[in-house]
Amino acid sequence: MRLWLTLSAVLGLTVTAALIGWSGYAEILDAVAAVGCWGIAAVVGFHLVQLIASSRAWQTLLPPSGRPGLGTVMGARWIREGVNNLLAVAQIGGEVVGARLLNLAGVSLGTGGASVTVDLLMEAASQFVFAIIGLLLLIPAQDDPDNTRSAVMAIAGAAAVAIALAIAARSGLFKAVERLLVRIADKLKWLFLGDMQRAIRTLCHDRRRLGIAFACHLTSWLLGGFEVMLILHLVGVDVDLREGLIIESLGQAARGLGFFVPGSLGVQEGGYMLICGMLGISPAAAIELSLLKRIRELVLGIPALIVWQVIELRLAARGRKRVRVPVPANGD
Repeated sequence: MRLWLTLSAVLGLTVTAALIGWSGYAEILDAVAAVGCWGIAAVVGFHLVQLIASSRAWQTLLPPSGRPGLGTVMGARWIREGVNNLLAVAQIGGEVVGARLLNLAGVSLGTGGASVTVDLLMEAASQFVFAIIGLLLLIPAQDDPDNTRSAVMAIAGAAAVAIALAIAARSGLFKAVERLLVRIADKLKWLFLGDMQRAIRTLCHDRRRLGIAFACHLTSWLLGGFEVMLILHLVGVDVDLREGLIIESLGQAARGLGFFVPGSLGVQEGGYMLICGMLGISPAAAIELSLLKRIRELVLGIPALIVWQVIELRLAARGRKRVRVPVPANGD
């Protein structure tokens, strides 16, 4: 598994470097540098709005009694995203870390594991709807020439197949998270599996909470269209909301296809280039969009990983302090 992750990461980096080189290193680096610290801060700040929506979805899936505050859940979601975006864990390690962080906030391991598993399912379901919205926006108006309409419909059909594969892969993470939690629990002798399975069944029958979580995740996806508008504006390309939603929805579907590659390296860049090309946006601008999204992930993700490690180190230190060292009696 580690060898595969290493090889896929190297391949992804190679593809990314090749795409940047093909689009023009100098032009791309100059455009990204011109965005400056304030531009990057604006992109990071805007993503925090999406983080609020995603965190509210997760919080909704926790029992009302003893439910952590939104700030606590946001902190766990922040670290969860950092692990998934920056570590070679095939985009599921963050969910396990998230369940553990909720446990530290007073949520039982069974309930936390159930909430993060169902939250992943709601996120995947809302992404499917978001992808469909992007496809519908891509279809041209009826008064367009027949040949143009046929070409776009063919592209939309191919994109639909890609989206179906991406969503299927992402939905498979639902079971992967549950299996990983079960494996860890078995290894560490955690006795919460029955509670987690019961909590999952309870959540899956609570339509109100599922509906709220779905709506919050869909809101977060839709906000991504505005993020695309902001980033492209910063690199000198103005698009409207329709184009922003098309780029983000289909770009995220393409990224989902590369879930087995750490950070979807190369897959994300290639996806944005393809989709932006449909809309007449240059390959260089598409790469700049992807790179600025990755810079945002680094700016938010690196501090998240540091905070997570500090938490784990403090817990380990407390555990060592609780260990009693026997004192030998006099004369021994």
